[in-house]
Amino acid sequence: MIEDEIRILLDKICARTRRNYSESLRQYNIHVGQDHALRQLWMEEGMTQFELSKRMGCEPSTTTNMIKKLEEYGLIYRTRDSKDRRVIRVYLTPEGKALQEPVQEVWRMQQEKMLEGILPEERLLLRRLMQQMHENIS
Repeated sequence: MIEDEIRILLDKICARTRRNYSESLRQYNIHVGQDHALRQLWMEEGMTQFELSKRMGCEPSTTTNMIKKLEEYGLIYRTRDSKDRRVIRVYLTPEGKALQEPVQEVWRMQQEKMLEGILPEERLLLRRLMQQMHENIS
């Protein structure tokens, strides 16, 4: 059945993509998922851990563990909000900021590898179909 084949292909693509990203990110001492947390902070520093969780679509406990690791790696730091001491905000260190270009290059290279041999108009259709699939399951 075609639906089963599509599901299996998506599983294979996801698994292989995750392995490829994992291997590529290893040189920067970060893991898959941590790059997405950094991406959110590259776009907007100083958000709360809860805001970061929402933007990443993760459980707060998952985000907390990720933030602890990134802090141990010296890529981010946390500080209490000056107006509300209960709130903790997350910021990038200079080392975390310096990873933006190399990590984005990893993403670009991985995407180019995935889309190799696919024509520009096919890429547009693929994006539209994937957006619809995402909407269907959201």
